[in-house]
Amino acid sequence: MKRKTTSRVPAPARPRLRVLLGASIAIGPGKAALLEAIARHGSISAAARANGMSYRRAWNLVDTMNRCFVTPLVDSSAGGAHGGGAQLTELGGEVLAAYQEMETKAARAVAREFKAFERYLAKAEATTPEA
Repeated sequence: MKRKTTSRVPAPARPRLRVLLGASIAIGPGKAALLEAIARHGSISAAARANGMSYRRAWNLVDTMNRCFVTPLVDSSAGGAHGGGAQLTELGGEVLAAYQEMETKAARAVAREFKAFERYLAKAEATTPEA
């Protein structure tokens, strides 16, 4: 299956935070974006489309997150005649907000060092695959 390519302006380099639980990434930037999209769209499939991923990929990320926390972050109901949907649980909203706050604080904490580190990085344009 051929992936749809879009022309995007390369994002600037920045540090990102991931929370590991054993070998699993409990939450990181992609999972946080998926949680935001689920909250916005009320559906795992719509959130997957909004984030440019397959439903299967989104479901696997949700499943990993739900297993990594004391209670699930996402509550979903199957589709059918009455429709389905998904929403963040109370814990899901709390975890997302806490993660976003930690990521903001972490970026601030390493800002000076990261500024110096950027000299080692290639220009963003150099890492963009050609169409």
